[in-house]
Amino acid sequence: MPIESIIKEELEQIFNKKLSDVDIAIELLLYIMKKQVFIDGNKRTSVIYSNHYLISKGKGIIAIPAELTEEFKDLLIPYYEGKDEKQIKKFIKEKCYMKI
Repeated sequence: MPIESIIKEELEQIFNKKLSDVDIAIELLLYIMKKQVFIDGNKRTSVIYSNHYLISKGKGIIAIPAELTEEFKDLLIPYYEGKDEKQIKKFIKEKCYMKI
């Protein structure tokens, strides 16, 4: 079970990074997915959370298109294993992020 104080501290570190709002949203999305903060629904919740952040900044939304779900899941595996985060971040930014 995740420790609340550690999760809050790690989220604060993400918010304090010198990144664009879109890159912060992607960091939030992937952090919640990987950290498994909740018992169930971590992927869905992380999309809602990162979209809330993006919308509050007037930047758009992240949505994984149905036809790209398998590719997304395939990129998650090496990310979860700590092997590659650049590919999944690029994938999300180029194929899942939509400006409004």
